[in-house]
Amino acid sequence: MQTQERQTDTEIRDCEMDEELADVLTAISVVSKRLARKLAMLSRQEKAKKEGGKADE
Repeated sequence: MQTQERQTDTEIRDCEMDEELADVLTAISVVSKRLARKLAMLSRQEKAKKEGGKADE
């Protein structure tokens, strides 16, 4: 009986850990996307400055 209870507890904890891991990976993905957008924007601004144009166009 105890073995069965322990196995169920482990399965529940594993499921909770999987959900938490998925949440962390999703958060990392969101932050990575934001950083990529900012880097692209900075790159465009830098390119525009070198070409003599306005950075905000």
